[in-house]
Amino acid sequence: MPIIRPEIQTLRAYHVPDATGLIKLDAMENPYAWPDDLRDAWLETLREVSLNRYPDPRGRELQQTLREAMAIPADAAVLLGNGSDELIQMLALTVTAPKPDRATTVLSVDPGFVMYRMIGLFAGLNYVGVPLKADDFALDADAVLAAIDRHCPALTFIAYPNNPTGNLFDPAAIEAVIEAAPGLVIVDEAYAPFTDESFLPKLGRWPNLLVMRTVSKMGLAGLRLGYLAGPPHIVEQIDKTRLPYNINVLTQASGVFALRHRAVLDEQTRAIRTERTRLFDALTALDGLTPYPSEANFILARTTPGRAGPIFDALLDHHILIKKLDGAHPLLVDCLRITVGTPEENDALLAALREILTAA
Repeated sequence: MPIIRPEIQTLRAYHVPDATGLIKLDAMENPYAWPDDLRDAWLETLREVSLNRYPDPRGRELQQTLREAMAIPADAAVLLGNGSDELIQMLALTVTAPKPDRATTVLSVDPGFVMYRMIGLFAGLNYVGVPLKADDFALDADAVLAAIDRHCPALTFIAYPNNPTGNLFDPAAIEAVIEAAPGLVIVDEAYAPFTDESFLPKLGRWPNLLVMRTVSKMGLAGLRLGYLAGPPHIVEQIDKTRLPYNINVLTQASGVFALRHRAVLDEQTRAIRTERTRLFDALTALDGLTPYPSEANFILARTTPGRAGPIFDALLDHHILIKKLDGAHPLLVDCLRITVGTPEENDALLAALREILTAA
């Protein structure tokens, strides 16, 4: 159709598979529900929400609660988004090329979070993906710095830990990227609950550093709430591309409530970390799978050649859904990504894998 932009016609819409009736280990969600007493208290809170009124456009109470819960530096500004995706979109709509003779470019590493590329293309920007090192998915600092010099990116996204590989990059390499980048560098800490490393305390050291997070992975995926922290004069400009009332009243009230009961979420996070270690050790013991160390709430594993698809399909026959990454990027050939579930879910996965791999 001539009315549709050619670059949009070449894309595929983001696909979310139907997980009805399946053990869902494909989307990096916290598998734990709230205790009944906490759920009841939350529902009582929602009774007071005025659905007939527009929400606070800046979510001031939610912002303040996030500042306290996440120890956001006092001199950093905060911007709320409908998930990290909307924040990425705001950034893409805000920037222009640092040099007038260059295309406005988004740069990141590959394999990485697919929405950096997709949203950049939605906004009409150029995308450059720098391959990670093939042996351990480490950040290739020399290649990234060379790409920065060549393309002069307006936005550079570094996920820390990285999705879908789960590893943390060398912080010294990230700092070198921040210092070399002519535009903004966004350290995406979506998986912050599952690692002890963070660039959030480093805000203010560099004028172009922003840190982006989401509450999705800590157990609030249904709220669709992300936040961006950084220099006030930059965040003020990004805020101009935010649609009015982007954080609805239910999300604002629920977010404040949940963060004030963060101890429950932190306990669930600790349980996921413990299960991550157990699951990694069990996967390592299986013939035909090679898991990679992870600082996130998922584990990337490589199968023997040609087995990723059959194992994925066989797990579906056992009513277990994981993520097949084989074919998504050359470095992910024969790879599967497994979200860390509850002990019972992980046991079911391991039992199915033992049966499938033994039968191969």
